[in-house]
Amino acid sequence: MSYVPKKIFLTKGIGVANEKLTSFEMALRNADIACYNLVRVSSIFPPHCKIVTKAQGLRELTPGQIVHTVISECSSNEPYRQMAASVGIAIPSDPTIYGYLSEHHSFGQTERVAGDYAEDLAAQMLATILDVPFDPDSSWDDRKETWKISNKIVKTKAITETAKGDRRGRWTTVLSAAVLLP
Repeated sequence: MSYVPKKIFLTKGIGVANEKLTSFEMALRNADIACYNLVRVSSIFPPHCKIVTKAQGLRELTPGQIVHTVISECSSNEPYRQMAASVGIAIPSDPTIYGYLSEHHSFGQTERVAGDYAEDLAAQMLATILDVPFDPDSSWDDRKETWKISNKIVKTKAITETAKGDRRGRWTTVLSAAVLLP
């Protein structure tokens, strides 16, 4: 049986707790995906896949269900440590071709910097399958806010969560996820 996701939604969360694992669980709860059996998958945006809202996607899931996800996470117990977790998406203009999702997690980056980096990473990976040169500094069209790769317009987007480490040194986790739906 072939399973190719037809829909995807994005979510993010923050968790703080005395234990690292518990802070991750709290971030999953904050992102509204803790009640599912999450299976991490590699970073392919399926052909003909549609991005739906988080609310639409959650309505299609049942607690305990096995759910495929692309997750980026970052954790620290260092007080005030800036952290980010981002998932970027690059979608080719031809819906029959698969795109890419990228995970990026970092320290010291703002939401915008981490999100832009994740988008750039996904676009670079897509350029490799299109077999075209890609320069993130010259392929972006500021006016149209799209990527131009060998006359193919690529849509990109990212979801990013940022936080500063808990001031008392408790574990803080940020995560972003792309949840794939049948």
